[in-house]
Amino acid sequence: MKRSDGLHLLPAIADIAAPDWDGLLDATTDAAPPCLRHAYLASLEETACVGGRTGWTPAHATLWRDGEAIAAMPLYLKHHSYGEYVFDWAWAEAYARQGLDYYPKWVSAVPFTPIPGPRLLGRDTAARSALLEAVLAHVRASGHSSLHLLFPSDEDAALLRAAGMMMREGVQFHWQNRPPHAASGAAEDCSSPAASAGWADFDAFLASLSSDKRKKIRQERRRAAAHGLELRWLDGHAAQPAHWDFLWRCYAGTYALHRSTPYLAPNFFHRLAQRMPSALRLLLASRQGEPVAAAFFLCDGRALYGRYWGTLEDLPFLHFELCYYQAIEYCIEHRLERFEGGAQGEHKLARGLGPVRTTSAHWIADPRFRRAIDDYLTRERLGIDGYVDELHERSPFRQPVTGS
Repeated sequence: MKRSDGLHLLPAIADIAAPDWDGLLDATTDAAPPCLRHAYLASLEETACVGGRTGWTPAHATLWRDGEAIAAMPLYLKHHSYGEYVFDWAWAEAYARQGLDYYPKWVSAVPFTPIPGPRLLGRDTAARSALLEAVLAHVRASGHSSLHLLFPSDEDAALLRAAGMMMREGVQFHWQNRPPHAASGAAEDCSSPAASAGWADFDAFLASLSSDKRKKIRQERRRAAAHGLELRWLDGHAAQPAHWDFLWRCYAGTYALHRSTPYLAPNFFHRLAQRMPSALRLLLASRQGEPVAAAFFLCDGRALYGRYWGTLEDLPFLHFELCYYQAIEYCIEHRLERFEGGAQGEHKLARGLGPVRTTSAHWIADPRFRRAIDDYLTRERLGIDGYVDELHERSPFRQPVTGS
């Protein structure tokens, strides 16, 4: 559908054709995670995971010129702060104490998904910058409290800083398929698995760890293997509807254990398998043909992204086996560059995942709160610096692998 020149907010991702959205994504980067594709965002909307009364109201920002989209941004009007993984509850409480409304707020993010990647999609840097300028102008005119871009790419972060947005840092834990000798050369290009062959196998990876960490991982894997479960990897083509039903049961059970309500609808995984089967990976653990546990991942040509897991039985160390060790083995076998283990979790450090800095960008309308939050973020960054230094000092590697 052709539109007049300028900014258009779309109430559904279906209002822009998939080739147009994905074309802007591909023009932005050759390494975008699958969750940014039109099919993923459409699956969330078609299964009512967002929209309606969920508190996530789609308003995807698109910039048009001569009847064609030249830039786009996943954008939502949020009525709460759930499902973001960048926590601003304290900011909302401060607004409430002053009798002000923090919600609704504008958020550019992939719902329920803390995977870093581009948020400003466009033909070129000029188009992406023009989109950001247009969105900021719209946000200012809307009268709402703020705009937040969560987990943007490094390239986006540079544009966001230049636009005067306040930057916040966080930490995730990623596993890099990069032996210590490959990471030690500053001039070596390690941007692809072919550049540094990566580990030959899981034993080679273990050999790079300190003896105590190596011993601990072997013990945990033995304990997990003692459960006698058969492990099987499936992609979206091979997995059957019953497998996705079982995954959702596991996923919902994990949320129930934490006394939380699952964000995703039961038919979400079915729809995702229909729309983008090649990007899905399902790891099933079964006993005598009956599934006991499952872990769900997204995958592209460079990385494996850990997302959800659950089990019907309380089996010690099965979580580590399915969610970390099997994922690392999968990356080594398929020559993937990295495994992104998701938000939070210092326990991942001892299992070979290293600290990686993430960012978010924030524009606050009220100048008083903007100054207070800017001061808070400055102090928080100092704390993050110290935290990352401490994590590197606790590296499990015999030869520390340089972090991102």
